[in-house]
Amino acid sequence: MDIQFWIWLIVIVITLIARANKKKAQPFDPTQSDNVPSQPESKPISFEDLLREIQAAKTPKPAKPVEIAPPQKKYDFVDYDDDLKDEVEEFERVDYKSQDQIYDTYERAKREAFNRPSLEETVKIEDTDTSFGQFKGYKKKEREVRVNDYVKELKNPTSFKKAFILSEILNKRY
Repeated sequence: MDIQFWIWLIVIVITLIARANKKKAQPFDPTQSDNVPSQPESKPISFEDLLREIQAAKTPKPAKPVEIAPPQKKYDFVDYDDDLKDEVEEFERVDYKSQDQIYDTYERAKREAFNRPSLEETVKIEDTDTSFGQFKGYKKKEREVRVNDYVKELKNPTSFKKAFILSEILNKRY
């Protein structure tokens, strides 16, 4: 059985035991019963007082004035369903294909579709520019190579002065 069933069964048994213990704890008092009111007894009521109460109950109280509502407008009810034709009616068949040139063009394009090359055959991926500028910040910047500049200067005979200074820097004597 389910554990929930056993939990509820235990709760019910505990409740019944608690109620039984409450009833045993209250001693029975024969002077007090449920039918007798616990209020102190008042003086007996006289016949004249009872007669006055009965007559007051019999006399009708003055009725409140009834408010008369303004008359409501009467609306004419029109049943529009009466004018409907039979629902089972043959509709007019119209042949749009014979009237319109669009259908001819569509049918011709559908026949020629197999003779034409597909989009995959006509578009080459190399022709498409797939580069985006969003990754430019992550590219490494190429550092300028000074060696190439020095080689060019050394090949030029007019820049002997620069070549001499460069040789002094590169050939250290110490």
